[in-house]
Amino acid sequence: MNINQLKYVLEVAGSSSMREASTKLYVSQPALSASIHDLEEEIGILIFERTNKGISLTDEGREFLSYVKKAVGQYQILEERYLSRDSDKEHFSVSTQHYNFAIKAFTEVIREMEPDKFIFSIHETKTKEVLEDVRSLKSEVGIVSFSGSNEALYKKLFRDYQLEFVPLMRRDTYVYVWRDHPFAGREVISIEEMKAYPCISFDQSDDSNFYLTEEAMADYAFDKMIKSDDRATTMEIIAELDGYSIGSGMLSGASAILQGLVAIKLKEEDPLTIGYITRRGSVMSAYGKRYVEELMKYREV
Repeated sequence: MNINQLKYVLEVAGSSSMREASTKLYVSQPALSASIHDLEEEIGILIFERTNKGISLTDEGREFLSYVKKAVGQYQILEERYLSRDSDKEHFSVSTQHYNFAIKAFTEVIREMEPDKFIFSIHETKTKEVLEDVRSLKSEVGIVSFSGSNEALYKKLFRDYQLEFVPLMRRDTYVYVWRDHPFAGREVISIEEMKAYPCISFDQSDDSNFYLTEEAMADYAFDKMIKSDDRATTMEIIAELDGYSIGSGMLSGASAILQGLVAIKLKEEDPLTIGYITRRGSVMSAYGKRYVEELMKYREV
């Protein structure tokens, strides 16, 4: 077993065919197939099931893939830190759900600490990936939120992933609409009143992650739903279709992309608890500590 074989497994698992994976990896299809076969022979399990319709993970392969992701992630961290040409630069990474204050705190760290050479990363991504990134130390700090409907699941994952959660704020539920929406002047509204308009939700891209949504009202049966995984796309859909999204109502000091939004308080109550996570027992860098200090400026609980 070697790191290239593990990278091959990851690529094949994320592709629709062996041919597609070989193209992305710049490896011939026969060589890729042979490498995967050798790995399966070595570890004694069938990772992929091959049919004339394509390839798919077996149950054993799915379990194996979960370990592969961690191993490859750790190896990439080592590569970036010690083997790349950027090893002389300062490194710091954050993973976050879609919260503007997390980005603002990130930029403030760079502005105040002014490192001479650095490669900093901020990953605005799916909930599961925020948890995975912090568990694997790809990111030192993660920003997550949960509502009453999925609080128990999050707390279980924090324990399972060996993560420490520090709450920063507890926010009521709001809908975001564009400034010229028919309801834009309302102070309070119900989900039922919004029934004629599409709800735009952040796409977690995995049905198994339904309860890892970062939005409140996750268990409500919306008649009209559009899933998006990009902020700019979401804003355009909201503006063009009189759609709405659900969030915490934090628009003060928002980035330019959010300036056209108006927040309306929801009658239905499903408050969000928002906070940050770190890996239990990890030693934080000076940038990580400074970032947490910035986050604590937003603490309300």
